[in-house]
Amino acid sequence: MHGPNPSARFPFPDATHTVFLKNVISGSNIEAGDYSYYNDPDQAERFQEKCVRYHFEFMGDRLSIGKFCALATGVEFIMNGANHVLGGFSTFPFSIFQGGWEKDFDPADFLVGSRGDTVIGNDVWIGTGATILPGVKIGDGAIIGAKAIVSRDVPAYAIAVGNPAQEVKSRYPAEVVEELLHIAWWNWPVEKITQHLNAIRGGDLTALHAAAIED
Repeated sequence: MHGPNPSARFPFPDATHTVFLKNVISGSNIEAGDYSYYNDPDQAERFQEKCVRYHFEFMGDRLSIGKFCALATGVEFIMNGANHVLGGFSTFPFSIFQGGWEKDFDPADFLVGSRGDTVIGNDVWIGTGATILPGVKIGDGAIIGAKAIVSRDVPAYAIAVGNPAQEVKSRYPAEVVEELLHIAWWNWPVEKITQHLNAIRGGDLTALHAAAIED
């Protein structure tokens, strides 16, 4: 046995509340790694439509989600297309409407305030109703609390909560975080992950390190 099939749309038989993300997203500007999932009792397979907001191809920004991430119901990723042009006296987006207002529309105007790609690392847990703002980078192993509004980068293995989200603690001391990032178990072959599940989900760094160097 080597765990669930990462190419399955719904990893739980006869249940549609959970989807493996990479199998329900489309387009070249969004990606998700193996086993990362979204849970939602109401049409979880519509993750991209429901949870990725203002993601327009002309903006050029990407949403990248690593492997083994757990996303709870109502998570939202606000992309750079949500920004309004600030160079004039009004922030109203006249250019996106018709009837003559679209005249002289220059998409480049919207790129001025772009914060770049949104990148979620591996083994990240994002709680119910959390909102990730444009250009945020969330490190491997981080935890984002429910209803958090994440407007700035979150370090690896940090816990961030609140509005705006603040890092309240690191899950482990700096030297342990460094070792975990070096081990990067999420990049192991699935057979090795399955063999060493107890080390991965346990709290014994020595055991995990031993598993990492095992041939």
